[in-house]
Amino acid sequence: QVQLVESGGGLVQAGGSLRLSCAASGLTFSSSTMGWFRQAPGKEREFVASISWKDDRTYSADSVKGRFTISRDNAKNTVLLQMHSLKPEDTAAYYCAASRFIAPGSLRAMYDYWGQGTQVTVSS
Repeated sequence: QVQLVESGGGLVQAGGSLRLSCAASGLTFSSSTMGWFRQAPGKEREFVASISWKDDRTYSADSVKGRFTISRDNAKNTVLLQMHSLKPEDTAAYYCAASRFIAPGSLRAMYDYWGQGTQVTVSS
């Protein structure tokens, strides 16, 4: 049974930083492209960042480029999202996802497994 468990969310002031972590089990993590998505109340789930299993190539949404960094630790079956310069509009539930595709990507349909999410709230 595949499990993706996010952690690290919380309340932070604008301009602050948070690091989200996603622990994966029940899948071959080293052969899984991983992604982060987020969903704010009343909005659709949107892509944040993705990292390939093959060459660690990353792809990020324009809204987070230069502020968020995705990375992975295959030894720990963990994918991280380091977030800096947080803004109130980054407030959302953040979800980790796993894909069989090689290339990093933004399409939700690419991802086979999803975590339950962790809440990030940025106050102004």
